[in-house]
Amino acid sequence: MKTIARFSLTTLAASITFAALTTTAQAQEQWTMTSTWPDNLDLVQIDQHWVELVNKLAGDEVQINFRSGGTLMPGTEVFDATETGSIEAAGDWPGYWAGLNPAFSPLATTTSLFNGVDYLNWIQQWGGRELYEEIYGQYNMMYLPYGITNNESGFMGRTPIASIADLEGKRLRLSGRDQGRVLEQLGGSQVTLAGGEVYQAIERGVIDAGEFSTPGVDFKAGFAEVADNWATPGWHQSASVFGVMINMDAWNALSEETQEKLRIAADATMAWSLAWSEYESNAATQQFIDAGVTINQFSEEDLARIQDVTNQVIVQGACENPDHAKVYHSMITYLQEYATWRDVSVPFNMSRTMNNLPSLEEIEACL
Repeated sequence: MKTIARFSLTTLAASITFAALTTTAQAQEQWTMTSTWPDNLDLVQIDQHWVELVNKLAGDEVQINFRSGGTLMPGTEVFDATETGSIEAAGDWPGYWAGLNPAFSPLATTTSLFNGVDYLNWIQQWGGRELYEEIYGQYNMMYLPYGITNNESGFMGRTPIASIADLEGKRLRLSGRDQGRVLEQLGGSQVTLAGGEVYQAIERGVIDAGEFSTPGVDFKAGFAEVADNWATPGWHQSASVFGVMINMDAWNALSEETQEKLRIAADATMAWSLAWSEYESNAATQQFIDAGVTINQFSEEDLARIQDVTNQVIVQGACENPDHAKVYHSMITYLQEYATWRDVSVPFNMSRTMNNLPSLEEIEACL
């Protein structure tokens, strides 16, 4: 009798163990994820960092197979592929989708407005995260912002640009709808090129100057080999945000606990990316100097003029699209509210001190 009982208990334990293993195997999701960034652009490291964290933190329920940009499909196709569920996820820069909805532009970057810490504050505490989810949600996707870089290098090329007067008649590679509008009002002409094409465009004189990303990314892309001049600061992109688009069906198939782990990995990657980018940019700036590149900085008067034009462009865009207005309304509200503490803590404040913002009242009139 004892032998039979022992056998029954052993059989039961084995059945439970098998069932548990089977459930685990069935529960584990296998995701395919790609990016807008190929291996030769350093920004792909932000995507890879998040994927590695997710696979460590949530590997019992989801494993992500990451493929660099261009290995599965062109970077321009990752949005549609994620929306339709052809792939489960893709790393991106939201500004690439501004043709679908102009609200994607400020979700990616701002002209002469936010710096990296502003984006961090706004995403984490002032309603930014919810706006990413709302806008991407219109396209059947969850969105987790997980990367921030501070202001971009500026314009690099063979033609010296030392002031906004030098922008007159120049053909410049520039990404972003709002950025292009500002440039045009300053007398320049926007040329749209993929990041991987900027090097050759400078080398061959197709453009007078171009921009792509931060100094760390730009140096590794070889810009010091073809550019003699560098116009800074990068007012056109005062900071940038990157993240992951996740097909909503794939997201909903995860447990709440696993979803939270993906969010935790995103927040950790966001903090890492800002420090990583600044470290790389500092080292690369010295490398550009050592390579003999001449650095010209826009004057305070020029930057004030750029701010005036930027404010006009932001209000113009807000009155053209309610989503665009909603995002900028939230951003400017943050800057106004944060000024209460920010401006009395100078010089140890963590954000830009600004006294010339786009008109919140004019944007509200367009909501």
